[in-house]
Amino acid sequence: MKKLMCIFALLLPGLVLAAGSSVPLDKADYDLTDKASLQRGAQIFMNYCLGCHSMKYQRYQRTFSDLGIPDELGEANLQFTGEKVTDYITGSMPEESASTWFGAAPPDLTLVARVRGADWLYTYLRSFYVDESRPFGVNNKVFPEVGMPHVLQPLQGTPRETNERVMIDGEMTERYVGIRAEGDGKLSPEEYDQAVLDLVNFLEYTGEPARLESESIGKWVLVFIIVLFIFVYLLKKDYWREVH
Repeated sequence: MKKLMCIFALLLPGLVLAAGSSVPLDKADYDLTDKASLQRGAQIFMNYCLGCHSMKYQRYQRTFSDLGIPDELGEANLQFTGEKVTDYITGSMPEESASTWFGAAPPDLTLVARVRGADWLYTYLRSFYVDESRPFGVNNKVFPEVGMPHVLQPLQGTPRETNERVMIDGEMTERYVGIRAEGDGKLSPEEYDQAVLDLVNFLEYTGEPARLESESIGKWVLVFIIVLFIFVYLLKKDYWREVH
């Protein structure tokens, strides 16, 4: 019984996150080695997300260094809140004001990719649609009744929920097809998908900045262990040969 309770406790966070929507998640083919993508993602985050959200566990300087951006260039083009390059990335909106406007302070996004997952983020950011009944005029298929505006709408354009009428069990019914923009955004649908993927790539990086370095070190550790095992095995054979 205790084992079942432990397993349930481990699975509960994932079940809670998945319970909000029945929309299938699209695969986010991000690449942490693609620095150009990471730089574009950082630019999108600083321009469209940082007004409300923060990354209080990530420093500007570490970000610039990892992404191959000179500090001077980063300060000039990616810092808008008057902070130093050595400071943490914090949003410009006071928490008290955010709580008043949104009902709750927008969450910190440093670890959001580790909590939600890249596929969830990629699908969520492409699933806003116009819903005049909501306070900000939009809703989301992945996160119904979401309490935030569609900040990337200037890039995507006005998104509309698309459905088709199909026959199910002898009755005509509406079936969700997807989200289509009206074409009034700065980007084409393909370009917008790539922009979202760049942003997700950046969020994946901030969730674990040392991931690539850790994986590289891990490979060399495995090689060392294999070589050490070979030497230990040969030493053991030589030692026991004298015993026998």
